[in-house]
Amino acid sequence: MQTIDYVVLFGYFAIMIAIGIWAMRRVNNQEDYFMGGRGFGKVMQTFAAFGAGTGAHEPVQVGRTVWTSGLSGVWSALMWLFVTPVYWITAVWYRRMRHLTLGDWFVERYQSRAMGVAYTFFAIVFYMFYLSTMFSAIAKFAVPLLGFETGLFGYEIRFTLIPLIAGIVIIYGVLGGLTAAYWTDLVQGIFIVVLSVLLIPYGLWLLCSEFAVDGPQNMMRGFEIMHQRISGDYFSLFAGPSSGEFPIQYIVSLSLLGMVGIVVQPHFIATGGGSAKSEDEARIGLVVGNFLKRLCTVGWAITALIAVALLSGSPEIASDPDQVWGVAAREILGPMNLGLVGLMLACLLAAMMSSADTYMIVTSALVVRNVYAAYINPNAEEKRYVLVGRLTGLLIILGAVVVSLTYSDVFGQFKMAMELPILFAAPFWVGMYWRRANRRAVWGTIFASLLLFFVLPVIIPALFPSLRQNSKFAGVTDRITKTFVRPASESDVSRYQAWLDAEQEIDEKYSGDQAEPSKYEAARKMLGAAPPKALLGEPIEISVISGGVPVYWRGGVDSIDSFGERMGAVEFTLGSEDLVDGVMVRVEKATGSVIGNGAFNLDFLIYSLVGIDLSRVSKATLETLRLPLRLLAPFLILVGLSYLTRKEDEEVLDRYYAKMNTPVDPNPELDKRKLESAYANPKSTTLRKIFPNTDLEFTRPTTMDLVGFFISCVVCVLVIGFLTLLASLGAT
Repeated sequence: MQTIDYVVLFGYFAIMIAIGIWAMRRVNNQEDYFMGGRGFGKVMQTFAAFGAGTGAHEPVQVGRTVWTSGLSGVWSALMWLFVTPVYWITAVWYRRMRHLTLGDWFVERYQSRAMGVAYTFFAIVFYMFYLSTMFSAIAKFAVPLLGFETGLFGYEIRFTLIPLIAGIVIIYGVLGGLTAAYWTDLVQGIFIVVLSVLLIPYGLWLLCSEFAVDGPQNMMRGFEIMHQRISGDYFSLFAGPSSGEFPIQYIVSLSLLGMVGIVVQPHFIATGGGSAKSEDEARIGLVVGNFLKRLCTVGWAITALIAVALLSGSPEIASDPDQVWGVAAREILGPMNLGLVGLMLACLLAAMMSSADTYMIVTSALVVRNVYAAYINPNAEEKRYVLVGRLTGLLIILGAVVVSLTYSDVFGQFKMAMELPILFAAPFWVGMYWRRANRRAVWGTIFASLLLFFVLPVIIPALFPSLRQNSKFAGVTDRITKTFVRPASESDVSRYQAWLDAEQEIDEKYSGDQAEPSKYEAARKMLGAAPPKALLGEPIEISVISGGVPVYWRGGVDSIDSFGERMGAVEFTLGSEDLVDGVMVRVEKATGSVIGNGAFNLDFLIYSLVGIDLSRVSKATLETLRLPLRLLAPFLILVGLSYLTRKEDEEVLDRYYAKMNTPVDPNPELDKRKLESAYANPKSTTLRKIFPNTDLEFTRPTTMDLVGFFISCVVCVLVIGFLTLLASLGAT
């Protein structure tokens, strides 16, 4: 980075802090601080949903997965696409709740203050992991741009950079509350759009200048060169033959997990519609903001493909694909010395900070409303509540920093954050539509889900260490190698040479380092297996290896000798070898005794009990099979327990459903009078029930419900078509 880049970066920081100071003067009470006075229109709601829903980890994540898996890697972020139409319906829920936090909703619906505390604790843990992915991604992105790997006192740069970024977020978020968060989201949303498209034209032009030997030099020519340099199978949206971590079944399962869990992510009470003036603003803001994010995801994917064509010879990326975005920004924008590298870093910081500020405010609201006001000081003045909110907002940011600095696996942190909401998802969905769901059944569901999916998988191996060597749970899926021949592309040649260069750098860097051999092992693991040796235009064998992973052990397995001593990686022997449609399929089976590592996949026992053979499934399929039980079991447990226990107080339930069936009036006074009328005569709000005189609370959809949902589905198809069209430009 040059001096002008640092000027741009620090100028951005100054603007964010100034907004926080300005917004601080507008805060008088809890509703001002936590909900911005519920006065936000369509534009602010759109950028709030866009900013809070777009994290810094996503461009970095898409860059990595497209680099390793081709265009299908875009699903690491685009999996949310099919959830977006559901937002048209859920946005109304959050506005009609008329609460400051989702913890308040759980307290009201299930008549339990303790449930508000439990939800608060869940929110803190969830955001620590979710935000930590963004901090880790920022560190990965910044290293190539800054040009050095160490910061203060000789530690890695992330130990300096992450606390600095956290400090800036804390300053403006703590000062100004949700108003500051939303105004900064508006500014940062513009930066994120710039982030998503800035590298595309410059990257295409650089492809022309580097590799075009004749003809015009324009963006279309750049697309043509991109296709010339990259193998055609890399442009498959649904897992091409030479790559693909995201087959269709995995995409579908991730989308379902996202749809079920997204509704209980704590920030949705604000960005999902709760802070909007009216239901229309809530709907339009949430859906449009998220579709804007989907379009940005398209830009990230095209940028990553350009990086594959342009930078396939980079040893830095070969040794750590998380650095795709940072190396691309440095190599494409750096030589111009126009401050664009600083702008790009500011844009990625914007993607992270626009999420972090909202998450911090929402978490502080939960602590204030569901812990401090509920149990410690219920009669405090409004200024006291705001002060406590400002102080407790630090917790989520500091916790995320700690997680990020101790556990920097971006995708691993993301998957953990994705699965945590299953604890509260079933109580939310069922509670919305079924009166019989009650707090006793909800507590049973939460504890059962916590035990089955998070506690017992860790506790059982600790209590019964011999389980790790039990032959019944030693299953390792067959290692399947599919080999086919195609002409080597220019990127194949560059990738092979880059891998050799990266291997040499690792050997030189860690040679003779006896103190920390684990660093050498980690670097070699990150580097991965060597790509096929390639000469331009000559046939090369592309081998795609899948399977070879343990069924029951999340931390992998090691082979052991007859004395139980670890011997390293599991060995495989040939089982069969067949030519199928021009592809040689080689199946190898694990041999010898093994010992399991990490947590135990307790939920996989059900597949063994029903006789399903998992020996030949891929890693993606195994990940997919983890989800059905996690999605369905909490719902089945909740429904079953609800039938065995008594309902909540009918009068309280009448008031709750009367409120949820009463449309919001943008005028607070008129809205209050409408609610009082509904409370006085709850039966008047049940005219649209599909199943009258039952415990089911489904209502007939309005014309606006149906039209908006249909249009959203059409837009989903258009987004996929737009991505496919862009990726096909320049193909012969």
